[in-house]
Amino acid sequence: MEKGKIIFLNGVSSSGKTTLSRILQKRSPDSCFLLPVDIINEISPQKGSRSYDVRFTADPKPVMSAFFGCVKAFSDNGQNVIVDTIFTKDAHFTLNNCLDVFPDCDYPVLFVHVICPLEELRRREKERGDRKTGWAESLLSKLDPQYMYDITVDTHNSTTEECADKIIEMLNYPEKWTAFKTLWQQCR
Repeated sequence: MEKGKIIFLNGVSSSGKTTLSRILQKRSPDSCFLLPVDIINEISPQKGSRSYDVRFTADPKPVMSAFFGCVKAFSDNGQNVIVDTIFTKDAHFTLNNCLDVFPDCDYPVLFVHVICPLEELRRREKERGDRKTGWAESLLSKLDPQYMYDITVDTHNSTTEECADKIIEMLNYPEKWTAFKTLWQQCR
């Protein structure tokens, strides 16, 4: 069975990943499941309680491994999936936790960097009101990787629809999807 495509949208909080992932799902010519990393808190045993947040558990690796295992299972079963996530260099949502789940780098992964200017991050964060002030800014230096992506989209200087169209266009060129494979090989 042919593996399903995996589109990883990686960027700091308030960069526009969630909105972009929803528009991308609607506009994509291929049927795609949407798996935002925030789903972990929604399906947790303490659903609805802000007391449970995988970022603050003693050992988030088993939960994150399960999440990325789910992403892998979708692909292994021929299903396309859009993953809205934040890979950081700290112990919570590391890229290595994700890469460890994949036995090889033979997965069709489009690795997308979602960005917007700092002032816009601050404005969005304040407007949302459900994030700790300064959290998005604090993630900028922790984002992993900083530069190894197949495509970068700016959700402030382009409309979300334009960003989605750029990603959809990139889906036509799987030979250019090299970032995940390179990162996987570097970690081995």
